[in-house]
Amino acid sequence: MARFAVARFLALGVTLAGFLAGLPAWGQQADKPEKIDSTACVSCHELSARKTKIGDDLSHSIHASLACLDCHTDKGTMPHQPAAAKGTAGSEACRACHTQESADYQRHGRVALGSSQDLPSCSSCHGSHEILPSRLQLSKTHPSNLPATCGACHENLDMTAKHDILIATPVQIYNSSVHGRATKGGVFVAATCSDCHSTGGSAHKILGPGDPTSTISFNNIPATCGKCHKGVESDYREGIHGRRAAQGETDVPVCTTCHGEHGILSPSDPLSPVSRARVAEATCAPCHDSAVLNEKYGLPAGRLATFIDSYHGLKSKAGDTHVANCASCHGVHRILPSSDPSSTINAANLQKTCGECHPKISARLAAAPIHGVTGEGLRTHAADIVEKIYIIAIVLIIGGMVVHWLLDIWRQILKLLARRPQVIRMTPSEVWQHTLLMLSFIALVISGFALRFSDSWVSSFFFGWEGGFGLRGTVHRVAAVVFSLTVIWHLVYLFTPRGRRFFVDMIPLWEDFRFFWDRILYNLGFKGHVTSIRRFSYVEKAEYWALVWGTAVMIVSGLLLWFDNWFIQHLPKGALDIALVVHYWEAWLATLAIAIWHLYSTVFNPHVYPMNPSWITGTMPEDMYHHEHPGHLEEAKRETAELIRKQAERIAPPAGPEP
Repeated sequence: MARFAVARFLALGVTLAGFLAGLPAWGQQADKPEKIDSTACVSCHELSARKTKIGDDLSHSIHASLACLDCHTDKGTMPHQPAAAKGTAGSEACRACHTQESADYQRHGRVALGSSQDLPSCSSCHGSHEILPSRLQLSKTHPSNLPATCGACHENLDMTAKHDILIATPVQIYNSSVHGRATKGGVFVAATCSDCHSTGGSAHKILGPGDPTSTISFNNIPATCGKCHKGVESDYREGIHGRRAAQGETDVPVCTTCHGEHGILSPSDPLSPVSRARVAEATCAPCHDSAVLNEKYGLPAGRLATFIDSYHGLKSKAGDTHVANCASCHGVHRILPSSDPSSTINAANLQKTCGECHPKISARLAAAPIHGVTGEGLRTHAADIVEKIYIIAIVLIIGGMVVHWLLDIWRQILKLLARRPQVIRMTPSEVWQHTLLMLSFIALVISGFALRFSDSWVSSFFFGWEGGFGLRGTVHRVAAVVFSLTVIWHLVYLFTPRGRRFFVDMIPLWEDFRFFWDRILYNLGFKGHVTSIRRFSYVEKAEYWALVWGTAVMIVSGLLLWFDNWFIQHLPKGALDIALVVHYWEAWLATLAIAIWHLYSTVFNPHVYPMNPSWITGTMPEDMYHHEHPGHLEEAKRETAELIRKQAERIAPPAGPEP
């Protein structure tokens, strides 16, 4: 081993000595660089040539006739001299020959040349040695490859985020479009990146949408699409949308407004915004349902709603793609107002327009309104009369039914209140607590959901008049105050002797869970009838403690939302968002719990229907109490007698001893 170590040391020494001996000669050579020609490049770059196939690339390249030094002009000496600051190789070398392209390529989108290292160079798009004419399918700039070439940067999420490019995956979207699928299918005349983004016919002059000369500037989009779709552009220019766009209005639709930008789909595709099934809601409605635009241009409001309520709209919503839609009557691109004599919806042309689907339609029927609420549309005066007859019949017949059952339930309630003997279930104080909680809860539910769903029937029915939105908020807050004060009243009540006993009786016990299980078995038919032996069953205890929890959550979250300007200064970010979510979903939970759990046990349970009257009078029939709480009936009767005695004493106090 020692001999091998010595041999290694000697070999290293000889090598180092040779290297040092060669330094003066190398330095002398460096002082006098030798000029070379392009034939000398292969002697050094032979290995690279084998690895990258430079020779093969050049032999097929559009630059096959050029020598190495025609592009690499700074490499004409051996050894090579350091390149100048700007250099002549790469893009600068390309500029020497391609002067027009160089003049066009002063910026790329919103980024100016020289302002960012991310800006694509010539080789980024065209390649280096393997540059091929765009007409060849292997070329990086051939229509079939251009999306991938552009996607090298525009599909790079880091790049798009850095330069604030809003569309993160344009190539992916384009590939699924009608243009992208056509290109992949071999139709190379279909639009690709440079067809839309090249200004002045130069693929090197790609400008951002903010440049008024850009092909994708708002006002230039019709002309850009019109390069392929000449007839469509002409129709659009003649239509009302094109006229307004020519006048400088930027809130009217252009091609991309309706069809999209990169992900343009065929109208036959159900996902397309201009498909027969979606054109009304996805394309026309966003503008024609806009209150701002309707006011600006003096257009009637509610066009989508009145269309959906019409015969055509109802059929369309049902999935019929053959029924008339917006474009069927108004046209596709050459859309004109009804006042224009050549408009498809001009009074003189309606019979022809409607006749496309209804060949034998009369002029009078064609003139009937199409848009209409409650089914108004293609119908005669006789249909209006029939509708009015039905409305009157519904009011009289259904109204009579409602009155009949109201009278019946009123009689049942009177019989229930008159049934004797009665057992006191709640004192007047407890009745008032329940009443205030009930009324304020109902007001909170109605006003709260009216605030959350401001366009719903609940909102319009209860607060539809002018100023309704402010009134909703006022009602909600007043009800919240009443609800909170009632809760405080109940808390004070819990410290009274009866309140303390109420609280103790409301504490869940193990037998409540056993009673719950026995009731489940009874309902399934596996056990005989079971009843509660306590003052409150598991149903009432569950309601009470759910109310306690829900009240605490709603009051806390409600206060956070009410006084948000103060709390936002003292709470972490997102706290108010959480409070809003909690308040909304707890409202749903409480509303559904009352509607399902509480109303069944106090109204819809067959044993208590039409109601447990204790919420009105504080008392309930003894037989009803016996059915629900047989084990507690005797105690309830004693309590009733005691309360009646105390009430009698308050009305007529016992006489004192005779003098």
